[in-house]
Amino acid sequence: MTEQCAGAVLMIRPAAFDYNPETAATNSMQQRTAVTGASSNERARAEFQQLVRALESEGVCVCAVEDTPAPAKPDAIFPNNWVSFHEDGTVVLYPMHTENRRRERRREVVDEVAERTGFNITQIVDLTHHETQGRCLEGTGSLVLDHVNQVAYASLSPRTDPDVVKEWSHELGYEPVLFTSLDRAGKPIYHTNVLLCIGERAIVAGTGAIVPADRARVLERLQSTGREVIEIGLDEIEQFAGNMLELASWDEALGDCRVLVMSASARRALKPEAFARLSACTDAVLAAPIPTIEMLGGGSVRCMLAEVFLPS
Repeated sequence: MTEQCAGAVLMIRPAAFDYNPETAATNSMQQRTAVTGASSNERARAEFQQLVRALESEGVCVCAVEDTPAPAKPDAIFPNNWVSFHEDGTVVLYPMHTENRRRERRREVVDEVAERTGFNITQIVDLTHHETQGRCLEGTGSLVLDHVNQVAYASLSPRTDPDVVKEWSHELGYEPVLFTSLDRAGKPIYHTNVLLCIGERAIVAGTGAIVPADRARVLERLQSTGREVIEIGLDEIEQFAGNMLELASWDEALGDCRVLVMSASARRALKPEAFARLSACTDAVLAAPIPTIEMLGGGSVRCMLAEVFLPS
């Protein structure tokens, strides 16, 4: 049986975390502040380590790998954009939008994940050749996956090319569902996982950002899964309330269980009724404060976690 939630994650401990002006051109959620350079990396490392400890305390297997200091990779803390690990042993390498993010792809990281988690690599699907034609697909930032029903949702943007989505879907046997979503300024939202999270029993969907021409079609497809669909708007999206991830764990009292991971800002942004519905659909909620990472990096907790699906 295909699992929706992974029990292991890859995380990259940053060596040069900072505001990345190259990515800011397409990510309106990044904010440049006075805290940059060494101090921003130190703060990000502290937030990172706090999240690692919190995940491990919930029984999630964390494979934390050190970033290399040179060349500098300001967004290395977001590994889910360049690699994904699938239940059948497939590893996918993704084409990245900016030159300085392409440095993040390191085969030794893939090998370390395999060694430390027992993930057995059966094939590597390498889509990075699309970069030469300017076509991008930034991993599970660009793709939000319903593994149970094998559907890949993708909000089109400069970082999410429809032709690469279709190639990925053909290679992995998923049905692509393409749509457009816009931020408050009318620009494409940079990653699908900013506005969509699919868990085992619940979906958080930023329908307030999906353009009217696509909204009903996408919502109907999400509702057809039988999951609880919790809709949010731009106010919540801007506080990263769409950027969360449900993971599998094990508890002595509960046995197999699920933990929904989000940032503290996402937790604050959710209205009480939405949070009540969401928490009723999972076993535990983990809300971690990562203000430096969110502000300078323009990404949140889900972006920091590359799921590792081990054979069930």
